[in-house]
Amino acid sequence: MDPYSAEGELINIHNAFHQGQYDQVVDYDTSSLSPENHLPARILQLRARIALGQTDDVLDDIAGEGETEYAAVCALAEFAKGNKEKAVKTVEGLAESDEGQDNGVVQVLGGTVLAAAGKCEEALQLLGRHQGNLEAVALIVQIHLQQNRNDLAVKEVQAARRWAQDSLLVNLAESWVGLRLGGDKYQQAFYVFEELAQAPSTSSVRTLVSQAVAELHLGRTEEAQAALDQAMKKEPNSAEAIANLLVLSVITGKDATDVTNTLKSVDAQHPLLSDLAEKSALFDKAATKYKAKVAA
Repeated sequence: MDPYSAEGELINIHNAFHQGQYDQVVDYDTSSLSPENHLPARILQLRARIALGQTDDVLDDIAGEGETEYAAVCALAEFAKGNKEKAVKTVEGLAESDEGQDNGVVQVLGGTVLAAAGKCEEALQLLGRHQGNLEAVALIVQIHLQQNRNDLAVKEVQAARRWAQDSLLVNLAESWVGLRLGGDKYQQAFYVFEELAQAPSTSSVRTLVSQAVAELHLGRTEEAQAALDQAMKKEPNSAEAIANLLVLSVITGKDATDVTNTLKSVDAQHPLLSDLAEKSALFDKAATKYKAKVAA
């Protein structure tokens, strides 16, 4: 039986992870799991701790562990710490090794590291080796969207839908694609995110921010504000919630200076800040080509 299926032992901890409920994943009682599921469950818990910023503790806890899966976790933790070159080198070595080529954890975590490092084609090559791994499918969809290949993202989701049916990850991936395609797809994506965000058992900062993004696409700024306020109450220093508050401030014509400064203090390397800095520099460069002419 697939441990991640609706009847599988790992479905609850797996869904909690992808709903962004990292504390619940870390505290999940794994004592009753079958022996073969202890390692996959621990990998999810280690990943949740990395997401919570506990990278040093994770590296200390698994130091000396010999399993290939732990080497992949180490690479993810090192990348999260900022040691990007070391992480990429580790992943590339694992991907070429006999133990790592067909290892689902190596594929997913390695693909995550490579994609985040800008090595999207290498990531796709590694992820393409998967055998029915929905996390790999979700990452492939994200990479295609990042590459503006909506057609490939749609194709990937449609193929997964045939064998994964109503899996959470397929629903999420389809919603990501919907937000890119627009039109009536916005509303469909909103329904998925709202259901997750507003149900006490599935609500998290991640699902609330996702709902807010869908609300913004639908032009519902007040509802987006409410969802982001909920997210901030859960986690005042959530970089993603703050980043979307910045976007909302700009859309609604509010002064975004304070929100921008808050985001800089929380995550100075956030992609939104990097993108804004890049576009500002390009604007300034373009502006130098035009000089004011004063009439005599």
